[in-house]
Amino acid sequence: MSNPKEILDPQLQLYEKRKGVYPKAVDGTFRRLKWLIMAVTLGIYYITPWIRWDRGPYAPNQAVLVDLANRRFYMFGIEIWPHEFYYVAGMLVMAGIGLFLVTSAVGRAWCGYSCPQTVWTDLFQHIERAIDGDRNAQFRLQDAPWGLKKITKRLSKWAIWLLVAMATGGAWIFYFADAPTLARDFFTGEAAFVAYATVGVLTATTFIFGGFMREQVCIYMCPWPRIQAAMMDEKSLTVTYKDWRGEPRGSVKKAEAQPGSFGDCVDCNQCVAVCPTGIDIREGPQIGCITCALCIDACDKVMDQVGRPRGLIDYLTEEDEELEKAGKSHVPVIQTLFRPRTILYFSAWGAIGLAMLFAVGNRTRIDISANHDRNPLYVQLADGDVRNAYTVNLRNMENRPREMEISMSGLPGAVLWTSEGVRKTAGQNVVVKVPADSVGRVRLFVAGPGDGPAREEFTLTVQAKDDRTAQDTHDVFFERPEILE
Repeated sequence: MSNPKEILDPQLQLYEKRKGVYPKAVDGTFRRLKWLIMAVTLGIYYITPWIRWDRGPYAPNQAVLVDLANRRFYMFGIEIWPHEFYYVAGMLVMAGIGLFLVTSAVGRAWCGYSCPQTVWTDLFQHIERAIDGDRNAQFRLQDAPWGLKKITKRLSKWAIWLLVAMATGGAWIFYFADAPTLARDFFTGEAAFVAYATVGVLTATTFIFGGFMREQVCIYMCPWPRIQAAMMDEKSLTVTYKDWRGEPRGSVKKAEAQPGSFGDCVDCNQCVAVCPTGIDIREGPQIGCITCALCIDACDKVMDQVGRPRGLIDYLTEEDEELEKAGKSHVPVIQTLFRPRTILYFSAWGAIGLAMLFAVGNRTRIDISANHDRNPLYVQLADGDVRNAYTVNLRNMENRPREMEISMSGLPGAVLWTSEGVRKTAGQNVVVKVPADSVGRVRLFVAGPGDGPAREEFTLTVQAKDDRTAQDTHDVFFERPEILE
């Protein structure tokens, strides 16, 4: 039997060294769409922490704020408390289903237009092109020996990349504290260590991923290309090279010399030159294609120049591909986008969103919980009554102080009072003032008849004095000594 080591090619390399990808500048519909989306997404990211939102004197005025210190999440008019984390979970589920919906409809459009890796890589490539020149100039500079010109260009490019990366990390921390205050503390050296550490880590990752790893993140690191096939079917739109029309390839001169012997593809390689991941779309679907459609812009431009029909590379479904090969018309786009799979995803996405909106709109913004003292369970009073003690937490989710009335029901003959009161003035309810946007804790005593079951359930109800519709209830037990017969 042959030795396995002898079968292996000694020249075989298990890892191929990265070849630099320098996309060529291109103009067209999809390039302009990428410009627009990049401007919008970067604008939202950098500007949002600075938007103010008036919530009154007792709450922060930053529109979007993740207040970890006080365990609050603010997003414009919505305030989420820790016990309402299911809203955050719902938003994450909606984001996932939205990604499924987009992928099933138009393939990896998220990857090609809105993914943070794509957006920042695109920005870095434009900076690189502005300093080093377009594709051919970048190749020449890459192969040129190190000299003053190359060093100057490299340092200039890296310095601008680093500034963008620092701005990216800096913008992130402003979501977790008041932006103007944190900015002042950060630049005066008074901010917490975690702020500097976070900016450092995000600066490094943005600089490395956007400047040097680029397409490697999309091809090797990102898990989405490997699972997107489960979201797609024969009706999903993807960037497709129409080989039945373009093959065999040949230059314009060859096509003129031998009419009918060549397809529409003139083998100009412009689709490869503009691709941000450096793939050849003519080789068919592949993991490196992020569906940015820049190859469509490049190919359409060439087709216009040589006087041939556009659409040699186009957004196409597998179903339309077979129809076009057979000379038939495409399935209407509306029918392609609105089909059972996408309708199911959209329905699930919409149902979760509506349920969350309904829940947010019907929150009472008031809450009560009570814990019975365990030691002792009860106290026998001199007049034969029994007293129980409770620790009651009252949650005021409004940005103003509120007076809350605590009352009880289901325990005949009982009265209640707080640790600040006395039994002589006890009644069926007490009023407690709770500070704005906080949880108030009150010690509550309940005295009831000594004759009765050893454990009897009753209900505590809290109601806001300024809004009688805002109320909440909590069921607790009243303990008595067990009567032995």
